Amino acid sequence: MDDDGTRGGRGPGADRAPGPAAPPPPAHPPRVPHPASGTHPADPHQGDRNQADPYPADRKQADPPPGRPAEQWRAGSASAQPVEHRQAGPAPAAPPVEQPAPGAPVDAWLRTPRPQQEPGVWRYGYTPPPPEESERVSDRSLLVGTLIALLSALLLWSLWRNGYLPYRLVPLKLFTPGEWWNPGTSGGPRTIEGSDALTVYEAILFGLLAYGCGRIGNFSELFRRHVAERGQPFLALAAAAGAGLTQLLVWKETLPVVRPVLVLVASVAGGEIYQSQTVVNVIYGLIAAAVLWPFARLGRWRELIAARRAGGTAPAPADPSAPATTTSADQWPELRAAGWTDAADTLTAEVRTGRMNDVDVARLRHAWRLATRRPDRLGPLAESVLRTGGAAALHPSGHRDLPRRTARHDVLTGQVRIGRCADDPHNPYVRRGTGLALDPALLGTSLLAVGPPGAGKSARLVRPAVEALALRALAGQAAVLAVGGAGEPLGPDDAFDVVVRVGHPGSAHDIDLYGGTTDPDEAAAVLAEGLVGDVGSLDSRRAATVLAQLLGPYRAAHGHFPSVPELRELLDGTPAAFAGLRASLEAAGHHAMLRELDARSRQAGGPGDPAPALADRVALLDRPTFAGFFATGPEARPFELRALGQYPLRVRVDLPERGHAEASRLLTRLLLAQFTAITAARTDTSLFVCLVLDDATHAVTAETVRGIRRLRSVNAGAVLALRTVDDVPEALHTPLLGAVGCTAAFSGITTWDGKRFAEAWGKEWVETREVAQHTVFADQPFTRALHALRKLVTGKAVTTDAVTVRQVEKERWSASELAYAVPSGHAVIRLANVDGEHAPPLLVHLDG
Repeated sequence: MDDDGTRGGRGPGADRAPGPAAPPPPAHPPRVPHPASGTHPADPHQGDRNQADPYPADRKQADPPPGRPAEQWRAGSASAQPVEHRQAGPAPAAPPVEQPAPGAPVDAWLRTPRPQQEPGVWRYGYTPPPPEESERVSDRSLLVGTLIALLSALLLWSLWRNGYLPYRLVPLKLFTPGEWWNPGTSGGPRTIEGSDALTVYEAILFGLLAYGCGRIGNFSELFRRHVAERGQPFLALAAAAGAGLTQLLVWKETLPVVRPVLVLVASVAGGEIYQSQTVVNVIYGLIAAAVLWPFARLGRWRELIAARRAGGTAPAPADPSAPATTTSADQWPELRAAGWTDAADTLTAEVRTGRMNDVDVARLRHAWRLATRRPDRLGPLAESVLRTGGAAALHPSGHRDLPRRTARHDVLTGQVRIGRCADDPHNPYVRRGTGLALDPALLGTSLLAVGPPGAGKSARLVRPAVEALALRALAGQAAVLAVGGAGEPLGPDDAFDVVVRVGHPGSAHDIDLYGGTTDPDEAAAVLAEGLVGDVGSLDSRRAATVLAQLLGPYRAAHGHFPSVPELRELLDGTPAAFAGLRASLEAAGHHAMLRELDARSRQAGGPGDPAPALADRVALLDRPTFAGFFATGPEARPFELRALGQYPLRVRVDLPERGHAEASRLLTRLLLAQFTAITAARTDTSLFVCLVLDDATHAVTAETVRGIRRLRSVNAGAVLALRTVDDVPEALHTPLLGAVGCTAAFSGITTWDGKRFAEAWGKEWVETREVAQHTVFADQPFTRALHALRKLVTGKAVTTDAVTVRQVEKERWSASELAYAVPSGHAVIRLANVDGEHAPPLLVHLDG
């Protein structure tokens, strides 16, 4: 039962929004054009928001300007300028999801139920599956059993009617007067009363025989499987054919129905009742109706007739202006309950006329929830709704949707559908055929995806997750940092507020190697983790000490941290660099920092000094391609990662993986270290923040694993994609798999990787059946002859089966199954949310 990933869902055309006349739930929320298309009244501040660089990179939280709602300013004030709209690159390989036409209504989409389910279930329009059936009997066995039962019943009835069964009348004679019967056990009726009693007796026995034949032959299952499951009109026609055949047999008196009924009526009302032809006709009509009634119920004739009549006269379309119940989701009951009826009516009209999309609904609902915590913000928000309708409380970029979607999203729940659970014995019955989705509650436990190149990690998992987080950011509820290779594997430029192209001369932003902090010790700890965190022979804490001994004095002397060339010279111990820094410190009177610099001078060149290794790693960034890119002076234009925890930003970082693979890995490791450090230190955790690494090769260190474990407590998460688990140091395999709550093993992984996943997912109790065959040795000559004849015919010795059933612990997925039994385009995904609920590993067909 594949209903496109949702039980009770719709078919291929589900992506189009239906009309308002009692539609089934649309499979994709309606959308509206970009505000620039002019389909919506302009916001007075819209023009300002669309200008280049309204939010400079170093801008912090500011008071809302006059006339602008405070909630709109708080939901979208960004500390980085929007991305420059450049020429888009080649289109991604994944085909776009078909979108409904602009102006489609969203009221049906809003009213679609989204019941609470287990982690990962696609909730939009979900209906539970029917109860699981017991072991299904094959059609051949069912037909043979039915035929044998029918033939046995016919034989038994024939023997009864022809008097071949002894003592057949004994039960009847025990309850009737003896003068009605001839002498002897086989004596027939002597009087008319005895003949009538025999007629009723035979009818009762025939009914019992028919009932027993139907139960033994499993006629109900045969009818359900081969007639009822075909639906109308076949069901009604089959029932009508059965009714006609039964009527023929009844009136031919092949089936004992008419005569027993006439006898019973005469015994109750007297024989004089049949003197009236009208009464006789009524009795015959009642008999015919009684025979037809069960067939009418089985064939559902009433439902078919009602459907035919309804199809002839289509119901009138619903009046858009007709008032609906205030409890309907598209009527904004939360605003009406608070007394803001005018604002609710405005949004209701926007919904009915199709001028709002799913992102608008989610954004305004979130803005209203935030405003209810500060009653002074309710008035400005309501005023903005009355003035601009669905464009109120816009994201600072002015965008109301992404330029392109490649997956199905439900912005109300924050879910993105990435696939469908396969009909596989490994999957529980209730999850087979249902959609699998990701949401912030799952990503808050972090996700690790492992699979070889071409397995679909980027197109079918990473990009849908980035899209969902970007839509969440447009609704003011999340911030996302997506890191990947150059190009557009994670989405087009227009889908992000900030695009950082490392080493590209046209990039509008740089990367701040120090994470935007002013504390030398904090900057040194994060930078050391990024530079040499993957070097097992070096202690990152000692490397942080070396960096702090240089960063602190330099910042005290110059007011900012050193650039890459200057930091490389200091780590190399260049005398001129040390002399210049010392002179600046002496002139400024920073004696404490002079002691730090002297300590570094004494330790330089000693055994185990990490400075040379640090200098070698910094040299990877001191290349002509990156000249001026990591600047720290007044001419610097860095993007501060710290802004992600304060504003709903959509940020993408493109790394030069082709020409500078080692530098790209260093920067990935540095961004991961900065992200875990910054998110753990933030005080306001109302905004969900997520880091997405399209390639986390050699980016995971012992410190970042501990940081990933802390993310779920600060409303943050990380998505890490690896080609193999061996891209992580062996000592971190177990800690990493234990730190993340969600794991995905794609098709094509090795047995070594499969073994680690199998150990992480644990075991379960299963029932096993062991069958042992034992040869039967006969003692009697006749039995031995029969066994010899059977062996001669079948070629096999006569054996008996000994069945042993027991409960054993078995791996949910073995290493061999993960390596060889996962089909192409599939993945085995295990999910858990921040509340501690989890789902077993599921085989999923990825269609993201």
